[in-house]
Amino acid sequence: MTDQLLTKTNIDELLNYPIELSDNRILIVDDSPYLLAAMLRKYGYDVETVTDSQDAVRSVVDLNPDLILLDIMMPGMDGYEVCGHLKASAQTREIPVIFISARNEAIDKIKAFQVGGSDYISKQFQFAEVLVRVENQLNQRRLQKQLQASEAKAREKSNLLARALQQVQQTQSQLVQQAKLSSLGQLVAGVAHEINNPINFVYGNLTYLAEYTDNLLNLIQLYNEALPVPTPEIETAVEEIDLDFIQSDLPRLVESMRVGTERIQQIVRSLRNYSHLDKAEVKAVNLQEGIDNTLTILQHRLKAKGDLAAVEIVKSYGELPEVECHAGQVNQVFTNILSNAVDALEERRRLSQTSQLHAVPTISIETGVAEGDRVYISISDNGSGMSESVRQRIFDPFFTTKDIGVGTGLGMSISYQIIVERHGGEIRCHSVPGKGTTFTIEIPIKALYHGMPSPPEMALQPAC
Repeated sequence: MTDQLLTKTNIDELLNYPIELSDNRILIVDDSPYLLAAMLRKYGYDVETVTDSQDAVRSVVDLNPDLILLDIMMPGMDGYEVCGHLKASAQTREIPVIFISARNEAIDKIKAFQVGGSDYISKQFQFAEVLVRVENQLNQRRLQKQLQASEAKAREKSNLLARALQQVQQTQSQLVQQAKLSSLGQLVAGVAHEINNPINFVYGNLTYLAEYTDNLLNLIQLYNEALPVPTPEIETAVEEIDLDFIQSDLPRLVESMRVGTERIQQIVRSLRNYSHLDKAEVKAVNLQEGIDNTLTILQHRLKAKGDLAAVEIVKSYGELPEVECHAGQVNQVFTNILSNAVDALEERRRLSQTSQLHAVPTISIETGVAEGDRVYISISDNGSGMSESVRQRIFDPFFTTKDIGVGTGLGMSISYQIIVERHGGEIRCHSVPGKGTTFTIEIPIKALYHGMPSPPEMALQPAC
């Protein structure tokens, strides 16, 4: 194509058209772009030209212009093909394209708009019209960029708000737990202490009680040997109190009292070990003992009651070294997972059909050494399981599948903070609806750092 020569009318239009200087970059794709380029440069536009349609797409990517003036009739690819390539690329599709052509047929204009053109200019240039159309497209491009910038800022603010909300939720969850259970540790210690003193008194005196009992029974035996024929009054009294039964049952009674007090002492020790109130700092502990202490605390939930069978505990303990951690915090994680496992077993029993009621409710606990100087604890149940959508949100603060007043949605969230954020470990959940759930915990054997901040204490009931 040949450019139209500058005429006096063209020059007057160029000199008299009122327009401000612009720093927008315009790319002209034309086999003869010189007249149009000169005109636009006169008005302060940054103009680049490409005369080969084969190089047009690459040039657009390199230059990233604000506007493209594209000739339709060129050797090689015509303008329609070039525009099609531009609109097909995410890098260039937003750049407006004004078609230019010596042809002024309606069909050409229609096709130009169909392939993505924004405007159409005839090569019988009326420069005032050209400048208006160019500036109109540049204004639209400016508005588009402003809108995109606003959207980017809005997305950034949204992301900031989302992160802030997450932090608020975490802080709120901690504050809620602290408000609810700030005195739990002191309460456990106080109860353990108050129980421990009288139990120790009883247990200590059981030795003397057993000795006195044996002495009295021996004395009665001596009386029987010395007075084989008792008086009627003594014989009546012996029959009324069933002396033979007392002589045989009293030693067993004393022994059962000893077993009972030892059991209470074990529970008290478990309470003290569970809370680790005197071991708030990072110390090397036996995690398997922590699991056993937790099971002792939850023993009342594992027993059979009503039509619910007792929960069978299957332990597969490996040889674990002592792990440097906040033992009380890790025990709280065990409590939440085991409590939720019992809930899942009860839920499956409630929802199961008659043919499924014979399945033994089971919690399996496996421990061992993992790669990377870590230990792992795997806790599985054959309960009701959970859907994938629930599993993905299981560690979200305040997310719960339980009824209002039953779960707070904090247990697993704070468990995640304890294992991942405070101990540098991992906690993973795998679940199949109707089949059960497995939680796997990995904790470094050596603490990553000492003096980790203590999270809020957690309730003994499940929280998710």
